[in-house]
Amino acid sequence: MKRYLTTLPLLALLACASAHADTLLIDRSQEKPATALPVRGQSMQQVQSQFGDPGERLEPRGGQKRQWPTINRWVYPQFTVYFEKQKVIDVVANKADANEIGPKPPIR
Repeated sequence: MKRYLTTLPLLALLACASAHADTLLIDRSQEKPATALPVRGQSMQQVQSQFGDPGERLEPRGGQKRQWPTINRWVYPQFTVYFEKQKVIDVVANKADANEIGPKPPIR
């Protein structure tokens, strides 16, 4: 009987700890997106006509050698689009709020 009484506070502590959970960007990104996202292979013109002007166009990276293509990055409120030359190669969801755990902001 004493053994059950000593484990009861431990179980209560574990239950409280599991009630407080962080929101992970991974969890949110696996949900069905509320808005459409650019698709790999779309051109810059297609993305701009579908989503409008980006909030910010970050400085291009790469391009020092022929093997290293220039990567352009456009930041929208919900996502960041990465372009190789003129085509979309990736889209990354941005953090919804400061408390969300996810990728670090892009290098400026």
